[in-house]
Amino acid sequence: MSEAQVLPAAAAGTFTLGGDLTVNRLGFGAMRIVGPGIWGPPADKAECLATLRRTTELGINLIDTADSYGPFLSEELIAEALYPYPAGLVIATKAGWERVGPAQWIHNAGPKHLAKALEGSLKRLRLDRIDVFQLHVPDPATAFEASIESLARLREEGKIRHVALSNVTREHIERARAVVPIVSVQNRFSFADRESDFIVDHCEKNGIGFMPWAPMGQARKAHEALEKAATELNATPLQVALAWLLKRSPVILPIPGTSKVAHLEQNTAAAALQLPQAVYEELSAVSHSPVSLRE
Repeated sequence: MSEAQVLPAAAAGTFTLGGDLTVNRLGFGAMRIVGPGIWGPPADKAECLATLRRTTELGINLIDTADSYGPFLSEELIAEALYPYPAGLVIATKAGWERVGPAQWIHNAGPKHLAKALEGSLKRLRLDRIDVFQLHVPDPATAFEASIESLARLREEGKIRHVALSNVTREHIERARAVVPIVSVQNRFSFADRESDFIVDHCEKNGIGFMPWAPMGQARKAHEALEKAATELNATPLQVALAWLLKRSPVILPIPGTSKVAHLEQNTAAAALQLPQAVYEELSAVSHSPVSLRE
């Protein structure tokens, strides 16, 4: 058995993005390695860098970030911690939703901005090409096709390997696929918040990866159900929530985030947690509870 097979993040199996990027199904979301409100530098930079370095040691080879995290700081920290990057590491980043202050967002997915944003991400990540470049969210002031066509052009120029989407509807996915192949979708989704349930099914049907964010949901009833299952399985509530996602569909690629090494190790252990069918069904029966948090 090879080292890659025994690393913790490999326990949940793999998924191949776009036919050529095979990743372990438990990834890492790099939104939490910056300051409060996703703004400014982290309180403990050394711990954040150690957390990023620990990801690859655990077998995580999919890291998700965005130019708006910090802004810009998440990408810079990833490069500081991990460059030169280990073979097989896939870094997915996003553009089209700018951070203008703590907990403040503005849309900006015009073609000129996306091209400029890509250049910034390439420089900060010290890359010649972004493996997975995601439209962070559709911009109501820009025609959706115009945003996607701009990403398609950048892909043709060799600056993007694969195009992906975030915070979208099924209609957006199909409109985008009419322009350029889409390798992944990143929407809010958890056992307790299944507004994107049919989108997960659509992605599975079409071989598209699905990266869920907010994996815990926020309803009290949901947390009570998680705590009950966690006690039964000698696990943490988040481990149970991640295990539910991994069992829900083979195209789901959870990307839990943290700024602490210990928490990262705890999260990654979820890759090996097998939910009994009865526990999975009990969690699946928890009523849907929308949340307002957006990544």
